[in-house]
Amino acid sequence: GKLGAVHPDGGHPAVFKDENPAAPADARYKAIVRSEGRRGLLALKSPDGIRWTPMAEEPVITDGAFDSQNLAFWDGARGVYRAYWRYFTGGVIDDKQWKPAGLRAIRTATSKDFLKWENQQDLTYVDSPAEQLYTNQIKPYHRAPHVLLGFPARYVERAWTPSLQALPEKEHREWRSGASKRYGTAMTDSLLMASRDGVRFKRWNESFLRPGIERPGTWNYGHQYIAWHLVETKSPWEGAPNELSLYATESYWTGRSSEVRRYVLRLDGFVSINAPLSGGELVTRPVTFTGRSLTVNFATSAAGDLRVEVQDVDGRPIPGFTLEDADPAFGDA
Repeated sequence: GKLGAVHPDGGHPAVFKDENPAAPADARYKAIVRSEGRRGLLALKSPDGIRWTPMAEEPVITDGAFDSQNLAFWDGARGVYRAYWRYFTGGVIDDKQWKPAGLRAIRTATSKDFLKWENQQDLTYVDSPAEQLYTNQIKPYHRAPHVLLGFPARYVERAWTPSLQALPEKEHREWRSGASKRYGTAMTDSLLMASRDGVRFKRWNESFLRPGIERPGTWNYGHQYIAWHLVETKSPWEGAPNELSLYATESYWTGRSSEVRRYVLRLDGFVSINAPLSGGELVTRPVTFTGRSLTVNFATSAAGDLRVEVQDVDGRPIPGFTLEDADPAFGDA
């Protein structure tokens, strides 16, 4: 709605509770929201997450393509606010509109006061192809806040092949294509990416959340957009550890409304190294740690097991911690 002279677009907000210890009581909750007036992102604040006031009369970020969920948060590990929003690489702005060119990309900036945003730059990736990315869904992982995890939606346009025509709800797909071809030929899934500096990300190029088994409401443009962010929840099984819940969109184009589906992941279970029963070996990078113990997440079959050797920086086994000294570990924990 209208907040004085400011006109926020309520279509895709990303509200966050400000963990900055210096945040005043009337700004415990914040958001950057697309403006319906002058193009850009408005800075909003709230004492309770319900009643909102603008922090400035004009948009605080104006360089971008903002028709997506744009978000910001307090990055406690680095002591700054960090924003992420949608961008077109090679895009051009004139007085009236954004003229897209190149790729749908993600841009970031930092701020000390949530009003003046600086250090604007596009995200870069380690060994990833150029792909079209929508919502970025980046936030510190609550169990390791120095690591920023993102779940961007990947946008893919396909040709009108027999395989596309065999997907669910063909008549809806043809009808949407009448308005714009890509509405019928595009589909989406979600990826996983991680960063320690907020700009350069390791992106796993395999799908993190696939469209899954073909069924009504799936395999279309807008499917599997993951919500912001992970939630730690109790397991339905007594005695099992907590798990991670994540939520994703479904039935975006069909029926009377969109739907949200919950997916579950084991704690810290984002990626893994695996070996066949015949065996395998992994050597980590050198690690410096303090304390008396190191833990590892692992899962085996009843027949498989894991053994760990501790080596010095030159790869020499440390006496008492060699492979021969190790008890085989088996289980899922």
